[in-house]
Amino acid sequence: MLQSADQFQAKVLWQSSRPLLAGRTYLLVAGINSVLFNVTAIKYREQEQTGEHLSAKRIDANERALINISTSEPVALANEENFTILDAQSSEPLGYGHIEFALHRATNIRWQQLTINKAARAESKQQKALCIWFTGLSGSGKSTIANLLEKRLFDKKMHTYLLDGDNLRHGLNRDLGFTEADRVENIRRVAEVARLMVDAGLVVLASFISPYSAERLMARKLFADREFIEIFVDTPLSECEKRDVKGLYAKARRGELKNFTGIDSAYEKPVQPELHLFAANQTAEECVEQIVQYLGLV
Repeated sequence: MLQSADQFQAKVLWQSSRPLLAGRTYLLVAGINSVLFNVTAIKYREQEQTGEHLSAKRIDANERALINISTSEPVALANEENFTILDAQSSEPLGYGHIEFALHRATNIRWQQLTINKAARAESKQQKALCIWFTGLSGSGKSTIANLLEKRLFDKKMHTYLLDGDNLRHGLNRDLGFTEADRVENIRRVAEVARLMVDAGLVVLASFISPYSAERLMARKLFADREFIEIFVDTPLSECEKRDVKGLYAKARRGELKNFTGIDSAYEKPVQPELHLFAANQTAEECVEQIVQYLGLV
């Protein structure tokens, strides 16, 4: 029976060398249907020899699992319908699955229409609501540039808020570590918070390493066209290590700090950011000036 919904339970066979992770965005293809989806929960993975159900935070190559998914829009899928999982950016095949059933919570929740909307809130502040997303290695200068930019915007009487990676790990994300799965969840939470703040009519500056392109795409998809500005603060690893005021790179090189981006954890460079800043060759002030000019606020 066809079920039009935006949340489903599904069984999958994962085939990629990169793990399937909760919170990551993928592409589902089933017949004429093609839709983005997030893995909202990994219910279990199957032990290959016995079929035993085991708890898991990730699904590796050739593993079978039961997962919950949330599609970007309602889609009609039948029970037991087969689908292919593709990379959301490259369309590389990653695995296969079949739909178990639609989740009831997908059909009994409706978006509540409110009298005061994003446009009205932004207009009251006499500004365009935006998310300005800074990405780059630790020590690249993201936070310094974001902080200077917020001061520049604040001086222009704009209503802003700066979300900083370290600061949020003291509160909202204090339960997360630095595994790939935790990094995915970290960015998912941050992106949802940024979306709420943009809905409030604010100019939000988000400064996060955000090392994986899939999560940056997920964040972008939460916002309207031209509402998300990705800024790649491109500073060579060697320069970031020289700056290393926190001593993090030194610890990572000694093996005392695991899953550190740029050392033993990958950083996937943005391919088409709105702005590409070469922070090793420019001062932070010059980078801010470049951003202000891009925003048309000179």
